[in-house]
Amino acid sequence: MGLNEKATRRRGAELEAAILDAAWEQLTERGYAGFTFEAVAERAETSRPVLYRRWPTRSDLLQATIRHHGAGQDVSAPDTGSLRGDLLTALRRSNDRRSNFLVLLSASLGEYYSESGATPSDVRDLLFGAQRMGIDDILDRAVARGEADPARLTPTVRTVPYNLYRHEVLMTLRPVPDEKLTAIVDEVFLPLVTP
Repeated sequence: MGLNEKATRRRGAELEAAILDAAWEQLTERGYAGFTFEAVAERAETSRPVLYRRWPTRSDLLQATIRHHGAGQDVSAPDTGSLRGDLLTALRRSNDRRSNFLVLLSASLGEYYSESGATPSDVRDLLFGAQRMGIDDILDRAVARGEADPARLTPTVRTVPYNLYRHEVLMTLRPVPDEKLTAIVDEVFLPLVTP
């Protein structure tokens, strides 16, 4: 090993972050079928044994990759001053930032679900962990402003905007048109929760 190689060698957290970033790129570009230790090691410019020491199985590597990617996700709630504005802003942000991930969840991870017994919900939990979701802040502020009836905000109703959004992405495998996002808020959700 030459002097320059030693000076640029990555270790610890730096190496792990580089591997998980490379793994995310491999997963999103090639899907789970192309998510192999060899491909990730090559992309990360490291060796397979380095990966195996940290993650004994491909499933372990996938879970670490999703958690790593999720750690950088902004789940804060926009505050436009109105329930409608907050929901539209949040849905548009998800559409811009997360629609590819939803496609990945449905189209590319079928083999992972079959191998592991995991579900898309389990993968979503890996991505976001126990973070409080922005929708909860949006709805709490709407109740405080008198824009939403707390009695109508049942656990099922609270999930309606994002469930409809996810349905649209998964049915079309592309971002949702803005007019459909507006319809989700104006035609479905607001009539459900408005006092």
